Amino acid sequence: MSPQEEIAHIGNVGIEVEVQLDQRWMKLSEILSLEKGSIIEMTRSAGENIDIFIGKRLAAFGEIVIIESIMGVRITDFNTEH
Repeated sequence: MSPQEEIAHIGNVGIEVEVQLDQRWMKLSEILSLEKGSIIEMTRSAGENIDIFIGKRLAAFGEIVIIESIMGVRITDFNTEH
């Protein structure tokens, strides 16, 4: 029996997945001036490596991808250290 088959009975349980693309410090005045459609410039771009967290634990590594007009994350490796 594969690992996927072993846990199939809990397959519909929701788990938070967090992908941190970038961080930026902003002044409160900058944040207060944001409105719908505002753009916050970041330093990361497509192809860069990122960390993927599941339940606040580092679970995998990936890279930023853009397919047509959609930004996503391609998983490149899993964290095997616990």
